[in-house]
Amino acid sequence: MLNIVLFGPPGAGKGTQSEKLITKYNLIHLSTGDLLRSEIAQKTELGMKAKTLMDNGDLVPDDVVIGMIRSKLNSNNQAKGFIFDGFPRTTAQAQALDELLSEMNTQITCMLALEVDNEELTKRLLLRGKDSGRADDQNEEIIRNRVKEYNNKTAPLKDYYTAQKKFYAVNGIGSIDEIFNSLCQKVENIYIPS
Repeated sequence: MLNIVLFGPPGAGKGTQSEKLITKYNLIHLSTGDLLRSEIAQKTELGMKAKTLMDNGDLVPDDVVIGMIRSKLNSNNQAKGFIFDGFPRTTAQAQALDELLSEMNTQITCMLALEVDNEELTKRLLLRGKDSGRADDQNEEIIRNRVKEYNNKTAPLKDYYTAQKKFYAVNGIGSIDEIFNSLCQKVENIYIPS
């Protein structure tokens, strides 16, 4: 089973690249952002709580996110693999994901990290906010807080996956196809289908 953690700050291109990886490797997309936005659209209690946190650029509590992931994995137990987009974001989440996958007799294959500098991220997100209408992409202060949250809370994941020899950095600046080809080279250098 090919299980990829696609890592990178808000605006790094995770959504775009995950779609291409999903198609190429026949993976199930597991985006906590999409799961949360679905809850918000349905105006569930969880969704409204998540919306308040997300609008401030804060992260949603681990137990909520882990519960959603468990449900998604269980409902797709015949999948060839998953791409984790925006998850895990903390070492505690990575450990919980490792435990969950271990229960399912699988593990993370690799973490692919899209690396983009803060100024480029801010520029990309402001442009995305004009097109998407997402409030969290239209305010530069909120964007900078999201990037700061990412840097403070998710940077330790690099060390976590490096210690497992599963961390691979990819330059997130370039054309969509150039970045995609770099990601595929990393996957094909480490993953041999069973």
